[in-house]
Amino acid sequence: MNAAVRAVVRMGIYVGAKVYFIREGYQGMVDGGEENIKEASWESVSSMLQMGGTVIGSARCKEFRSHEGRLKAAHNLVQRGITNLCVIGGDGSLTGANLFREEWSGLLEELVQQGGEWDAVQKYSALHIVGMVGSIDNDFCGTDMTIGTDSALHRIIEVVDAIMTTAQSHQRTFVLEVMGRHCGYLALVSALACGADWVLIPEMPPEDGWEEKMCQKLSATRSRGSRLNIIIVAEGAIDRHGKAITGSVVKDLVVRCLGFDTRVTILGHVQRGGTPSAFDRILASRMGVEAVIALLETTANTPACVVSLCGNQAVRLPLMECVQMTQEVQKAMDEKKFEEAVKLRGRYIHITNHCSGFAQLQPQPPAHNFNIAVLNVGAPAAGMNAAVRSAVRVGISEGHKMFAVNDGFEGFYKGQIKEIKWADVGGWTGQGGSLLGTKRTLPAKYVEKIAEQILLYQHHLVTKTPGSGSALQALECLLQLYEARSNYEEFCIPMCMLPATISNNVPGTDLSIGADTALNSIVETCDRIKQSASGTKRRVFIIETMGGYCGYLASVGGLAAGADAAYIYEEPFDIRDLQSNVEHLTEKMKGAIQRGLVLRNENSNENYTTDFIYQLYSEEGRGVFDCRKNVLGHMQQGGAPSPFDRNFGTKISAKAMLWLTKKMNETFRQGRVFANTEDTCCLLGMRRRALVFQPVVQLKDETDFVHRIPKEQWWLKLRPLMKILAKYKTSYDVSDSGQLEHVVRNIRPKESDPSGAM
Repeated sequence: MNAAVRAVVRMGIYVGAKVYFIREGYQGMVDGGEENIKEASWESVSSMLQMGGTVIGSARCKEFRSHEGRLKAAHNLVQRGITNLCVIGGDGSLTGANLFREEWSGLLEELVQQGGEWDAVQKYSALHIVGMVGSIDNDFCGTDMTIGTDSALHRIIEVVDAIMTTAQSHQRTFVLEVMGRHCGYLALVSALACGADWVLIPEMPPEDGWEEKMCQKLSATRSRGSRLNIIIVAEGAIDRHGKAITGSVVKDLVVRCLGFDTRVTILGHVQRGGTPSAFDRILASRMGVEAVIALLETTANTPACVVSLCGNQAVRLPLMECVQMTQEVQKAMDEKKFEEAVKLRGRYIHITNHCSGFAQLQPQPPAHNFNIAVLNVGAPAAGMNAAVRSAVRVGISEGHKMFAVNDGFEGFYKGQIKEIKWADVGGWTGQGGSLLGTKRTLPAKYVEKIAEQILLYQHHLVTKTPGSGSALQALECLLQLYEARSNYEEFCIPMCMLPATISNNVPGTDLSIGADTALNSIVETCDRIKQSASGTKRRVFIIETMGGYCGYLASVGGLAAGADAAYIYEEPFDIRDLQSNVEHLTEKMKGAIQRGLVLRNENSNENYTTDFIYQLYSEEGRGVFDCRKNVLGHMQQGGAPSPFDRNFGTKISAKAMLWLTKKMNETFRQGRVFANTEDTCCLLGMRRRALVFQPVVQLKDETDFVHRIPKEQWWLKLRPLMKILAKYKTSYDVSDSGQLEHVVRNIRPKESDPSGAM
């Protein structure tokens, strides 16, 4: 929420508006006074990005629910000439804001009757409202992600990863109760992210007899050699008869039926606290800027809107349409119409299908008997193992025999291939790197040997996940295999590539597995580096990030960390730009903000190196500020994958397996698969609002193979945001800003969730 507040304040000041803090929510609006409604300055929102909660406070206000309370609030706003409100909260807060807007003209008439100035009332005759949803539960219809959800998932996964070590040591079963009184998003997504054995959520009460099925699943997991069981329970979980299913109920059931050593952990409000994740900072910053633009474009006839996220795109939706659908979900659940509630939720229910596949005891009888191979290519990226696990288990659920190829195409032509079973990928979701091993070897030199291996094993699929630093290497691999089809019929099989690279430089997709983990690593490090200067005034830090020639990590990491500048290859710079940045920081250091942060992509310029920029800043800033430099290196590539990467990898890998199964069935003729069309060799990526399969041959024209980057990159549109929020004068392109749309009721699950997004 603080990132959103910061973005609204700075964007508001940037466009020439007066911006006010209203402290303690509606309570501060009703109480009024200089302490509660205070003009914000640029400096008043500095050092806010890394802080959890909200620095301007939030409080429930019974008085605002009454007409008299809203009349007081209107009086306090008119006194200061405030006619535009940006409200960050849940459906209750946003509903209250809309009611306030609808009553505004009537409230002003009452103020005139009570002795108010008619001219002032006429001047402020319309109240404009834009909402942003802040809720860890992700329970608001109309947006794929709400501000705070990703950070809550980070807290949950940190706890689960820690618990799994002790659970495995003592052969225990752990029952974790997470927040979600009316929405099971946190429970469901965290269950996928940690590879839980069972999950219970409010929207999908289990069928009668679930107790026996769950115990059967837990017992089967142990019999396959696992030393632990994890069960995730949403606090609002119920059975089909409306009876609560708590962590204690589940524990007693497991102990009584199986005799397993079982413990219960209730996470509680730890999920609401802590440092915000990189995803939340970026989301909130984008939404805050979009909210200001929406307010500027609002007219008296424009309905109150809420700024939402659809896939990777900001959209504006009528506030009350979203609120109404959110309330319909709760009404359907209260009336035990759970199927209707699931359809209305829509946003994440497709993940449940994947989850039920992971918990399946017996595979489905296959339409045809296929062998499927999975391998990794390039350098490792966090989330690769989650993608492999998903492919293996969904493949087995579909009735296929799964094979793992070690060390990429080098291992493929050497015959390092073995069958991989359900239990072999247990616990892989939380592992960083590539457990299958990965190499940068291209297949062109070894196509004959690879074809022999395919013929030997009768593989009908190659799923690849390219790695950082060589993201386009996997694309080149797939292109080489596609071109080899003309000489080797063995390659006339469906093939799918999943984008996995910390650099996020794969053409055909906005997002890649591993990039979110790298961003979090950069942001956490920048937070610590800035904190190290808390006792030292006037210091600028120069940070070098990875990414090859792609400036995604430097630019988006800079936005999330509150950087003053980010130097990248895609936006050429010269000595005049460096001089301008030094002057900007010099001016900044004379004010209240006395810390600076500059990021540089490793290949941004062969002459203006990190050392050169450090020495230049040190010399030019002499007497005003001093400098320090840090090269983050491979720490960006390592570590446990973030919840986003675990679930993004899980989702797109499962989707790829289902697509490949379909393609294999479609191309199965006379006892074999024969697939030689463009649409049977694809990359699966996120394009704006949807996950789409794109033939790799069509991506050639979109690719700069020399510098290994796409010719067009969506995130370059975020760079002006970083500059504006750092107080640079620059132009901001509003042509791609959200337009008012309408809520789409989900007849079937949406494909646009960015986090399986989560």
